[in-house]
Amino acid sequence: MLPRLNLPSFSCKVKEVDGKPYVFDIIRRKFVFLSPEEWVRQHFIHLLIGHYRYPRSLFAVETGVYYNTLKKRSDIMVLGADGIPFLLVECKAPGVKIRNSVFDQIARYNFSLKPRYLVVTNGMEHFCFCAREEGKIDFLDDLPFYSANPGQ
Repeated sequence: MLPRLNLPSFSCKVKEVDGKPYVFDIIRRKFVFLSPEEWVRQHFIHLLIGHYRYPRSLFAVETGVYYNTLKKRSDIMVLGADGIPFLLVECKAPGVKIRNSVFDQIARYNFSLKPRYLVVTNGMEHFCFCAREEGKIDFLDDLPFYSANPGQ
């Protein structure tokens, strides 16, 4: 049984394959293994779509990110209407404490992708911040709502 998260619930499709749980991912349009981290990712995707009004068409899930010569995966990336990374979310399992190492991880992704907003969540705690060019960050009280014309 997966834990209740500090995120709104959503109607999810779950099935069992060879005794293992799978959940339907509305972005990748397929069933994926339901790990604790995936449980958080699916909740956060639905939060971004349902509450913050981000269009599904702007999402990329578990896409490749290069940092120096290393290939990594971003959990959730939302593009702006211009196709440039706008919001990057790093998801951890509910039992993983949000520590500096998690912020360091998303900072490495920020180095390559340079989205305007970064989010770190374990489903229980959520941190959103805006990265500035001079390498500083501003923590925000809430995530930004979708706007086709940010800055207007």
